[in-house]
Amino acid sequence: MLDRKIAGQSLAPVGLGCMNLSHAYGEPLSESEGTRVLHAALDAGVTHFDTAALYGFGKNEILLGKALKAHRNKIFLASKCGMAGVDGKRVIDGRPSTIRATVEQSLTSLQTDVLDLCYLHRWDKNVPIEESVGELSRLLEEGKIKSIGLSEVSANTLHKAHKTHPIAAVQTEYSLWTRNAEIAILNACHELDVAFVAFSPLARGFLSGFVASPEEMVNGDIRKGMPRFQPENMGKNRLLLNILQDVSASLNCTPSQLALAWVLQKSDNILAIPGTTNVKHLLENLDSIKVSINDDYMSQLNDAFEHSNISGARYPAVTQAEIDTEEFV
Repeated sequence: MLDRKIAGQSLAPVGLGCMNLSHAYGEPLSESEGTRVLHAALDAGVTHFDTAALYGFGKNEILLGKALKAHRNKIFLASKCGMAGVDGKRVIDGRPSTIRATVEQSLTSLQTDVLDLCYLHRWDKNVPIEESVGELSRLLEEGKIKSIGLSEVSANTLHKAHKTHPIAAVQTEYSLWTRNAEIAILNACHELDVAFVAFSPLARGFLSGFVASPEEMVNGDIRKGMPRFQPENMGKNRLLLNILQDVSASLNCTPSQLALAWVLQKSDNILAIPGTTNVKHLLENLDSIKVSINDDYMSQLNDAFEHSNISGARYPAVTQAEIDTEEFV
């Protein structure tokens, strides 16, 4: 597959989402283990690394800063502000002063003078989107960030933000089993020439076929509280994996590679940032660009994973209320 672009810069279709090295899936990797994964990604040709102030409450950025500093001029480094850990709690805060302070801290932690891309991690609904994006535009003018992104926003919010300053990328969850981006935001990105960055393109591991049941998940794994991973829903959802496994066998690839290839073939402005703590899985994910899905198989996958066939919401109600994406009714 041809390279994709963010803010005019060409990037490989598959980058690395770095969250689970430090955050949200149980015990984080040690610094040495995390560094090993990051260096393996570099050795495999990965140039797009995605982190956030929230991840590990700052520890993920520190890890990347140490591991990637010597390679800074060869990589595209993206981070996020507007949601961070404060006194041990996750806090959404889109006030200009907080955004500025967070970006300054990110630059220090990542040991760099500039971020290639800075996302507003969540739109703080108590702050007009124009104010948050306005502060990011000032940071851009000062040379502290090179481009502006938004995460988990609706098409309407993207249009509002884009009028304040051109938006380079929108990041939201997108995979075979999370397709609400198809309601409006994908079309809005096309219309405005905005890159779309798909996080959790493997459905938080579900599409690999190897996700444990909630009772077997370790403490600290966010999937334990997600409706789709609950026993009453997982049994139904696992049935969907049969078509994925059948098609992947026909194409001589793994289910994970097929799921990633599906995301990338949906549009040439989509980039995917799967995360992993396993070097073997990292290399497997990168090889997904070699998979080509014909129209018949694309139709089979689209039909099998149509939204009405998915059991359970993607987020608990409290988390769902914090995001701005369009949702199926």
